[in-house]
Amino acid sequence: MQVTETNADNLKREFTVVVPATDIDAKIDSRLVELSSQVKLPGFRPGKVPMTMLKQRYGKSVMGEVLEALVNETSQNIISERSLRPAMQPKIEVTSFDEGKDLEYTIAFEIIPDVEPMDFSTLKLEKISVEVPASEVDEALERIAANHKTTVALKRKRKAREGDIVTIDFKGTVGGEALPGMAGDDFKLELGSGQFIPGFEDQVVGANVDDDVTVNVTFPEGYGNEKLSGKDAIFEVKVKDIEETAAAEIDDALAEKLGEENLEKLKARVAEQIKGEYDRVAHSRLKRDLLDKLAESHDFGVPESMVESEFEGIWRQIESDKDQGKLDEEDAAKSDDELKAEYQAIAVRRVRLGLLLSEVGTKNQIEVTQDELNSALLQEARNYPGQEQAVFEFYQKNPQAIANLRAPVFEDKVVNYIVDLAKVTEKSMSPDELRKAFEAEGVSTSEEKPAKKAAAKKAPAKKPAAKKAKADAEA
Repeated sequence: MQVTETNADNLKREFTVVVPATDIDAKIDSRLVELSSQVKLPGFRPGKVPMTMLKQRYGKSVMGEVLEALVNETSQNIISERSLRPAMQPKIEVTSFDEGKDLEYTIAFEIIPDVEPMDFSTLKLEKISVEVPASEVDEALERIAANHKTTVALKRKRKAREGDIVTIDFKGTVGGEALPGMAGDDFKLELGSGQFIPGFEDQVVGANVDDDVTVNVTFPEGYGNEKLSGKDAIFEVKVKDIEETAAAEIDDALAEKLGEENLEKLKARVAEQIKGEYDRVAHSRLKRDLLDKLAESHDFGVPESMVESEFEGIWRQIESDKDQGKLDEEDAAKSDDELKAEYQAIAVRRVRLGLLLSEVGTKNQIEVTQDELNSALLQEARNYPGQEQAVFEFYQKNPQAIANLRAPVFEDKVVNYIVDLAKVTEKSMSPDELRKAFEAEGVSTSEEKPAKKAAAKKAPAKKPAAKKAKADAEA
């Protein structure tokens, strides 16, 4: 085999490879001999089929198989013998081949640059510690109590209002026809909950017990039942009972309902959850500061193909966000050229930091354990209440999705490794001081207080990927 390096410009590498026809023919003959013991042809015993007949019948398919194997084998040899690390899948192009002649092809790729990490002990970082105010724990407990409403009979007769639980019988028709699923008896409906189609609950508000209410609504376009999608409907509703809702008492009984021994234990759990949210916010600030310092201290070339791939992913999401009106005001006011320049720079930064963190992780044998991966998967599933099983099945069937799940876990482990080597000073802040610090640095914090998130136990809203790309680069 003859190998000629034709391009060694910066990170780019390109080789021309010539595989002699004699090598190809020998591989083909060897493969045909293997086949001769397996194939069965009329009039011939296994292993006794003439080579000429095997070539005539299987020659072309064997040649394709041999050529593919030779290209894979020789290209891998070129890479391994020179200790090269391709940044992306090499591009291989056959430039010359005919039966009985040499095979000539080119292989082109970019290599991972040599990365020399800085001395992390010279880094100076500030770690924020937030003490949870008792007032935020109390607010969280109030929201928890509100989420565990109790119903009580009306103390005096009155009309139904939003927030009440009404017991109703209902029968619906579309064009005078009663369709399945449009009737129910003794149904308990919370007014204002949005449980029924838009407009239904609003028309029951103001009714008294024993009232008959005619409700006129239109089923939304795209409704699950095609027969009802976009159709006008009439419901005859009988109001049989009205109950008030009230927040649960914040006491030991509520704590026991939530799996704790008493109220004090529940308060401690809520405080811990809120503390965890503030710690997460503070850690993101520490990580952003660290990545800024790493970006300032490292300036090595990055493979164009990796930057292009990173940018394309970001730009696809930007265009999607633009189509759906999800771009923030700042980005929406910019031209495509301005946005492309901004996000191209972000893509370069993300690739460079990714290569740096990968090198640090590899050199220091930092790995993601199966337990850590399982924990990340469990956390991801929790972001989709009621769909956990579907999330697990998706990741089981998609290795690339698992790789994408592993990447941030690996990154955080490497970041923590670097932080442990840096000089870190701790600063205590109140929640308001922390929020003001973020605002002063031009970084938006969550719209909800950690206390509210801990109480609601809901998955945080996902940022559009374009915003996330900018946040990740800046954070």
